[in-house]
Amino acid sequence: MSSASPNSTRISKRFAELRASGELGIVAYITAGDPSLDATLKFVLALAEAGADVIELGVPFSDPLADGPTIQRASERALKSGTTLAAVLDLVRRIRQSSPPANDVPLVLFSYYNPILQMGLEKFASVAAAAGADGVLATDLTPEESGDYRRILSAHHLDTIFLGAPTSTDERLAKIAACSSGFLYLISRTGVTGAKDALPDDLPALLRRARGVTQLPIAVGFGISLPGHVSVLGGLADAAVIGSALVSEIEKATVPNPAPAAIDAAASALASRLRALKEAARHGLSRREAPMHRGKVAP
Repeated sequence: MSSASPNSTRISKRFAELRASGELGIVAYITAGDPSLDATLKFVLALAEAGADVIELGVPFSDPLADGPTIQRASERALKSGTTLAAVLDLVRRIRQSSPPANDVPLVLFSYYNPILQMGLEKFASVAAAAGADGVLATDLTPEESGDYRRILSAHHLDTIFLGAPTSTDERLAKIAACSSGFLYLISRTGVTGAKDALPDDLPALLRRARGVTQLPIAVGFGISLPGHVSVLGGLADAAVIGSALVSEIEKATVPNPAPAAIDAAASALASRLRALKEAARHGLSRREAPMHRGKVAP
């Protein structure tokens, strides 16, 4: 099955470049507004400079059901700092007004559906597109309920990214893929987000099933944190999504005291972590050489 939209966005262009070079992409997730929106801007600049292929900006929400404790805490801190969906959209505008490479890095808004619905679909899509966003992942929106959402976002040239899970049947994966554009986000394991030591044994089978129903690039997330994970995924997926491991770096550096020096330290830690992951992506297992190792992967 094909994607839901023929839109050519920064996302699809970046994945085409990665495919041409045979390189696994790195999608970096951080929670917008943790500990402040000004800090998030610095973090995005650092991640883009370090080589992030796509950056997901998490919109904080009061009831983040899919998120593990690390991202839940980040969401709580962001809400306490006054972060709203409107403020995150303004942050996107500020990122686009910054210097290269951040001003052209693909940006995905990662949100629960309620804040989008509260703003209004048409207003949200219009403001997001004008600000310079490239795609949206509404984590708790099902394909069956997404008709208006997809139609309106597509009209504003925004990719609609949906989640596939290990529990999804082939029929369900096909439906999810048909509603998606930009890339398909595959959840590597059941449960919530969070860094893990080992990749699931059944991940290659899940990826094979997804490949059977879509030609979209496939990004794998939930539990991806180590260069060893990235090295192995290079033979299986098109991108690895790194979330909790990055959010944890921000938490460690800034929670004791979110002073400017701590923000700078967090930005440096994020860049260092991202560079190590990009290095693994560039020099990891080739697409034809990628066995899936059982048990723990090398750090």
